[in-house]
Amino acid sequence: MHEVTGNRSGLKPSEISALERVYRRRVAPREVVSAELGAYLCEISRALARQVGVLISRQGAVEHVIVGDASGLVLPEVGRLRAGHGRFRGLRLVHTHLRNEALSRDDLVDLALLRLDMVAAVGVNHEGRPADLHVAHLVPPREGKSPWILLPPAPFHRASVDFVEIIDSLEQEFDRVLPTGRATRGAERALLVVAEIGKQRGQSETRVHELRELCRTAGIQVVDVAIQRRPEPDPRYLIGRGKLEDVLVRAMQYDASVLIFDPDLSPGQAHAIASFTDLKVIDRTILILDIFAQRARSRDAKLQVELAQLRYRLPRLQEENTMMSRLVGGIGGRGPGETKLEIGRRRARERLHRLEKDIEQTRRQRAGRRSARKDRGLPVVAIVGYTNAGKSTLLNGLTGSEVLVEDKLFATLDPTTRRLRFPRERELILADTVGFIRDLPKDLAQAFHATLEELDDADLLLHVVDAADPDRDAHITAVERILSDLNLAETPRLLVYNKTDRLLPEEKSLLEAGGRNLAISALDRPTILPLLAAMEHALWREGHSVGGYTD
Repeated sequence: MHEVTGNRSGLKPSEISALERVYRRRVAPREVVSAELGAYLCEISRALARQVGVLISRQGAVEHVIVGDASGLVLPEVGRLRAGHGRFRGLRLVHTHLRNEALSRDDLVDLALLRLDMVAAVGVNHEGRPADLHVAHLVPPREGKSPWILLPPAPFHRASVDFVEIIDSLEQEFDRVLPTGRATRGAERALLVVAEIGKQRGQSETRVHELRELCRTAGIQVVDVAIQRRPEPDPRYLIGRGKLEDVLVRAMQYDASVLIFDPDLSPGQAHAIASFTDLKVIDRTILILDIFAQRARSRDAKLQVELAQLRYRLPRLQEENTMMSRLVGGIGGRGPGETKLEIGRRRARERLHRLEKDIEQTRRQRAGRRSARKDRGLPVVAIVGYTNAGKSTLLNGLTGSEVLVEDKLFATLDPTTRRLRFPRERELILADTVGFIRDLPKDLAQAFHATLEELDDADLLLHVVDAADPDRDAHITAVERILSDLNLAETPRLLVYNKTDRLLPEEKSLLEAGGRNLAISALDRPTILPLLAAMEHALWREGHSVGGYTD
């Protein structure tokens, strides 16, 4: 027997039985609701002084019966979508309104968030009979307009809404307007949610651009962006419940499959938002970790990525239920025992401990290799900078190597070292490191600390900057802050503006003003020659060396 869901408190057994009998009713496929079912719902609703609703399948069967209160009802969990992206759920909601009022905001939000075929309200008159029929359905995205259309209300017994005709035309229109999963070849479709909190105002454009680049690197298609400005974050939903509802409606409009938040969500916020929607919910750190997981090739990189992922996810494990508790007997062992959540956390901690031991071993191996290099008396120059500034391209230009180069963020994860020989029989070790990014996730920085130890032994840092990036000054500040956090603020460095081939001549001249900065294009060998001279001068100044290295 199907059960009645919703607010059952205070109902008599006879009233619950009357509601259960609704399951026996059927509706013709072309009808929104039959005259008999509408009249029966109004009769029960009037007797209970509560709203009563049904979810009807496209075959006309009543799938759920819901009872609410005088002002609304709460829909039950209706499972996954009937079909693929861009499709409707295959259910329509028909419910009563005790004062014959129009569809409410909550009705329309449920229509959008659940992707219902249609939502209809049958008004109840003072005699407990159907009054007017109010109907709304979704429409494809329209610039600046709502995602739904409300049909003109009509007297219930004279309403002529052809459900099959409307839903067929809507599905065709959605398929025409929205690229489906087939058109995007399985790529995730993301809606970006950027919250400007307090003093962050005015930074949204920069943050959106960087988030778009991260999505491009991860192979995610961005379909829309939502920006919310708040004096302080909402403790539960970051952007507030009302704004979150608007975001989810837009996600439905654009057939998004994932929401990406910036700044990062707290464990409580992530859980609350994920419970609010069927969409995948991630934040900027998870996106960066996913990129690192895609890029990891060596064993060291894979270990460090897994460690960072575990450190980030461990406090975010949430208990779903206690159904999987393990019962154990004996004195002191009675009760629910170890829950599934506790087992998951324990195994995660055990794996975390093993990863830390493995990474410590690789750290000692790298330390041994660095010690061997130092014994040979070769200075070390490390290339650092914001991600995608052209560090690997510069390494290739200086040493003639063929290190992987891509116009994507975090193309390099593992430190790459090459030997560079100067004409005067001088040599050095040139090391390329993982790119930095603003607000570098703490878990990621800790996991890659072993890799960044290459910088500890550097005698000179080449701080490479993308000169053509409009946010280059902010990138310089971010890199300098990270270097300071790594206790490298006192290490000598050269500021190298790269990609100057994309600048106007006067812009390049401004960068070189004062003679302290170097403006190059890593793809143009002649422009690199002054950098080589500056490196040689910094390491071997006027006949004496830096760090004890001799000619």
